[in-house]
Amino acid sequence: MEKKMQALDSVHAKALSCWKADNLLQEKIVVSAKPLTAEEAIGKPDDMDYPIQQGKEHLMEAVFNGHKGQAFTASRGTFSGTLEEIAALPLSDDFNRAVFVATLNAVSCAQHTATNTIHCKDNAPKECAQKLSEYIKNKYGECKITIIGFQPAMAEALHTAFQVRLVDLDPQNIGQVKRGVLVEGQEKTADAIAWADVLLVTGTTLANNSIDLFLTDKPVIFYGTTIAGAAAYMNWERFCPMSA
Repeated sequence: MEKKMQALDSVHAKALSCWKADNLLQEKIVVSAKPLTAEEAIGKPDDMDYPIQQGKEHLMEAVFNGHKGQAFTASRGTFSGTLEEIAALPLSDDFNRAVFVATLNAVSCAQHTATNTIHCKDNAPKECAQKLSEYIKNKYGECKITIIGFQPAMAEALHTAFQVRLVDLDPQNIGQVKRGVLVEGQEKTADAIAWADVLLVTGTTLANNSIDLFLTDKPVIFYGTTIAGAAAYMNWERFCPMSA
């Protein structure tokens, strides 16, 4: 039996095909990527429990012809090169994946394939969370939601209206009640997916290449800017109304 292509590989293949079709690989286009500070990334929200504020993740930003794209990652570093060079990077480590994903988002924005590729700032995450609660209620009704990745405002908004479980990778969060929700560890992922009616999954799963775990037969809503370009290419449901 032929092995199914992983989601990240499928996204890469589609991106490369589009870049070739638009003759972007041969042009001397420089794409730069740099990690943003917490304030550059999300401004100054009232709350201080977002992972990027704790230094546990970084926001990589790529700039392509004046258009920006971002990707959350645990890696730090900078990269500058052509799209051809970026397309050739092996996607076997976090840094290369972050460079590729941020680049994909920037190019998708420039090509008008994707919108909302820049993370919202200040207290916009709270407004986003309230909008998300209404969105899910209107589309899916009363349902059980498993959240993948601790997004403080979303956890707080959703647990008051739905049955919610939350799975996160940060060992300092696991076993703690955060914003009213018990944070479970990675070993609970399969059980939490089976329990849920709807999965709410951070787009960072694309950059860390765990996304295939969540592409099941259940409805999946991806959130955040990291997955902007990939969601547009793959026709995945994405919620990120407050981003720019």
